[in-house]
Amino acid sequence: MLKPIGLMALTAVVLAGCASGDETALDQPATTETQPESSFTTGSGSSYGEAEARRLEEQRAAEAEAAAERSANALRNERTVYFEFDSAELTSRAREVIRSHADYLVANPGTRIRLEGHTDERGTREYNIALGERRAKSVERAMMLRGVAQNQINVISYGEESPVNLEHTEEAWAKNRRVVINYR
Repeated sequence: MLKPIGLMALTAVVLAGCASGDETALDQPATTETQPESSFTTGSGSSYGEAEARRLEEQRAAEAEAAAERSANALRNERTVYFEFDSAELTSRAREVIRSHADYLVANPGTRIRLEGHTDERGTREYNIALGERRAKSVERAMMLRGVAQNQINVISYGEESPVNLEHTEEAWAKNRRVVINYR
């Protein structure tokens, strides 16, 4: 009989030990305060998940900016604007190239350029000099609309005098109908 009485006494001691704590805690459900790994707080009080999201967003923004800069550099490396036959009208591709150069010139007001207008061999010398100048002026006007100062731009026309391709084909003529952007 001693064994069951000893077991009862032991149980009473354990229960008495549990009851000696905060009695209001017995009325409350047992909870454990745990946070998922992705939302534990950092020293600044924001959750780890928010900090990681901000870091990823900043990384994406930096990558987008770098890609835009590479694209702008590629366009700035493209220094020739091409035209259709007997036209000084800018194509959409020409506008992209001009925009890139104009943005650079606005950011660097001490930089100067020379716009060299060219034509293919068809037409009279006088007509081609005038057409080359209209083409260069068309590029100048587009740059000035984007904020480039007129004193940064010098315009010259070579007409048909400086072809890049001497053949007498449409492909050769298309390469000769151009304005070259030269930085000085």
